[in-house]
Amino acid sequence: MTQAAVPAAVSAPGAVPAPIPLREIAPWALLAGVVALVLLYLVGFDQGVTTLVPGEAIHEFVHDGRHLLGFPCH
Repeated sequence: MTQAAVPAAVSAPGAVPAPIPLREIAPWALLAGVVALVLLYLVGFDQGVTTLVPGEAIHEFVHDGRHLLGFPCH
């Protein structure tokens, strides 16, 4: 039996991956930050008075998560 050829990048011991430039990471980090802030608002601060979505739908949907994260809601 012959052994299958393994690419040099996989078989080279001590191979170091190429660094990713900050210019390529920054837009994704900004997007992740905005998404995290929106989720924090929806879970933690959507009480109905300052809500962006009318009604109690979001509050009731994330009710148990609010208690788990320590946000008061009663």
